[in-house]
Amino acid sequence: MQIIPGKILAQINTPEDLRRRNRSELLQICDELRQYIIDDVSVYGGHFGASLGVVELSVALHYVFNTPNDQLIWDVGHQAYGHKILTGRRDNFHTNRLYGGISGFPKRKESKYDAFGVGHSSTSISAALGMSVASNYKGETDRQHIAVIGDGSMTAGMAFEAMNHAGDIPNNMIIILNDNCMAIDPNVGALKEYLTDITTSHTYNRVKDEVWNLLGKMSKFGKSAQDIVSKIENGLKATLLKQSNLFESLNLRYFGPIDGHDVEYLVTVLNDLKDIPGPKILHCITTKGKGYALAEKDQTLWHAPGKFDKITGEIKKKYYSTPQPPKYQDVFGHTIVELAEQNAKIMGVTPAMPSGCSLNIMMKAMPNRAFDVGIAEQHAVTFSAGMATQGLTVFCNIYSTFMQRAYDQVIHDVAIQELPVIFCLDRAGFAGADGPTHHGAYDIAFMRCIPNMIVFAPMNEKELRDIMFTASQDEFKELKQCITIRYPRGEGVMPVWKTAFEKIEIGKGRKIKDGENVAILTLGHIGNYAVQSCEILEKEGINPAHYDMRFVKPLDEAMLHEIFQNYDKIITVEDGCIQGGFGSAVAEFMLDNNYSAQIKRLGIPDRVVEHGEQIELHKECGFDPEGIAEAVRSILGTQKNTYKSEIVKVTLN
Repeated sequence: MQIIPGKILAQINTPEDLRRRNRSELLQICDELRQYIIDDVSVYGGHFGASLGVVELSVALHYVFNTPNDQLIWDVGHQAYGHKILTGRRDNFHTNRLYGGISGFPKRKESKYDAFGVGHSSTSISAALGMSVASNYKGETDRQHIAVIGDGSMTAGMAFEAMNHAGDIPNNMIIILNDNCMAIDPNVGALKEYLTDITTSHTYNRVKDEVWNLLGKMSKFGKSAQDIVSKIENGLKATLLKQSNLFESLNLRYFGPIDGHDVEYLVTVLNDLKDIPGPKILHCITTKGKGYALAEKDQTLWHAPGKFDKITGEIKKKYYSTPQPPKYQDVFGHTIVELAEQNAKIMGVTPAMPSGCSLNIMMKAMPNRAFDVGIAEQHAVTFSAGMATQGLTVFCNIYSTFMQRAYDQVIHDVAIQELPVIFCLDRAGFAGADGPTHHGAYDIAFMRCIPNMIVFAPMNEKELRDIMFTASQDEFKELKQCITIRYPRGEGVMPVWKTAFEKIEIGKGRKIKDGENVAILTLGHIGNYAVQSCEILEKEGINPAHYDMRFVKPLDEAMLHEIFQNYDKIITVEDGCIQGGFGSAVAEFMLDNNYSAQIKRLGIPDRVVEHGEQIELHKECGFDPEGIAEAVRSILGTQKNTYKSEIVKVTLN
């Protein structure tokens, strides 16, 4: 379906085109841009509420600043759809997040207007500061560097580290604080209360507006007048707020709060800020989902609703005549509540993803035992470790890709101290349309090398429930080890999944089927592909054995001895990086025990894999069901040559 842009938007292919428009047209351009986003996302899906909330800001920034010479850095990038549409990607925007299409996030390879690639939160200030310092060093004094960061992303330690540094060195950076009281879920923590205090102080806001107007009137008289007004304004901020201004204490000039949906006033303010030296922060109040009533009302649901009817607001879902398997995240969410009802020691922790990982179920049922700590993965891990020292059983649920940000804490604060924290890594393997910044490709490799760490991947919902049950028992604590439980995004394979709990022996795999000539060793959910592969091959007279290893650390050595004593052709399959992963662990075992076999490892190759549906990416990397079957044929010398993995490359200006 072709999405038709509005009359003016159709004529804007670059920010240069936007800057040639009359200022009086900006309101209509915002209306047309917002409608275009609604039309496109309703048909093709994608992130929704965040981009609607910054339509006016997107237009104002590109109207005022000379992008791409002036460098604009979006934090995370959920909110960058308007930016993409205004920077030459309108006609390709329907391919957003689709296999072979444009990325859902800003990406340097994709456009010269994407100054910095993003996907994880709280990086924009550090990046913009680095760019600003580099420009100063090179004598590029005419360049502006603007970081747009949400109040949710501002809760991460990295944002504070960057602001602390910014206030201490010469730079001309502008920080736009997009304050809508939301990340994906509602924001938590003291910073939220602090920002609310600023935005609701009527006395401060009234006087602030008067000072701001005075600053604008006096700006034509030069820098000395600005300095005078600045001193007055700073004194008022400290006097009229209940506490001193956090940002000013870091030597960041604070301006605002202002209405982030008043595009003409935004243009005026941004033009003024260009002429004020030093690091600055502009506090904009916005509404996530602005302009679409349902998205404004339920901002979590409409963060990324999928396809929907823009008239009725009905979110389009698939309906089935038979029961379907649940999502792994929901199995986790319901199971931890079930276990916690039986065990008063169990606690839950997540860094800002309660609905994404389904810990929100426990937060609702047991609010004093489940914690959303905000976008603070490092804190989440050490906070969990602290509770574990007091004998509590802590499930710390973090997306695999975000666990990368807390690696030091896993080693230093958990593993070295022999604390039995239970790490549940959601979205392990390919994350799908979110692409390479969100793929959980590396956790097998980086977790299995840590002492006192167990690494487990369930092949189905029962195994997830059983390992959670096993790790929650007091006898597990006697091992003095922590455990990583990794599972993918999406559905499992068991429509009837709520089975009775059974303990799993640590380090024990299971044989799925006997076979001959070749053995397939799998880890986790991807083993279900191998089951399908075996069914394909049996029709061709090929009968591979299949083993679900379950643990990559400790490996089931008894089972591996059996395998290497009976098979000289072995295929390993994992939805993680090949280098240092499960297949590498099997190969290491072979060498350490003086076996000799032909091993073919299937998994994520040593390159950046772009976005697409999970099955599309599995096929591209050669470990979808047919890819595994072809690997068996190849190692046996009976390949059909009918299978071809596909690698899609996209080149955009």
